[in-house]
Amino acid sequence: MKQLYKKHQEKINYLMVGGWNTVFGYGSFLVLYYLLNSWVNYVLIALLSSVFGITNAYICYKKFVFKTKGNYLREYLRFYVVYAGAIGLNLLLLPICVEVFHIIPPIAQGMLIFISVAFSYFGHKHYSFGRTSSWEDQTIMIQDGISVKERSF
Repeated sequence: MKQLYKKHQEKINYLMVGGWNTVFGYGSFLVLYYLLNSWVNYVLIALLSSVFGITNAYICYKKFVFKTKGNYLREYLRFYVVYAGAIGLNLLLLPICVEVFHIIPPIAQGMLIFISVAFSYFGHKHYSFGRTSSWEDQTIMIQDGISVKERSF
């Protein structure tokens, strides 16, 4: 059992931290929904709770899963890029669930949580916390009219 955990430690930790993040994110949505739904549209509440959830997720994945050092701003911004697709899809599907299928917002949001799990793992592993890709590391500089590729660090 110990060898199995060691072999798949990152994925297991990702799922465990993801479980916490799911509870935290959904809890944020529920708290905000029940506090603000009389004045604020549920889609805006979902957007705001996503900011809280993503920030919590970033801190937890950085510390407990991918264990990277430094690069806080770059990784945090990349983290948002990975989640942008998931948030966009959520904000598209939530109104469909609520308005077309008449699912109440708290249940609809709970159902939509699972869409982002696999996508976000690979995105975070290879982009948010991954080494910078070679195409992104390259900057083009012009020196004496000749383009020169330089590796940025």
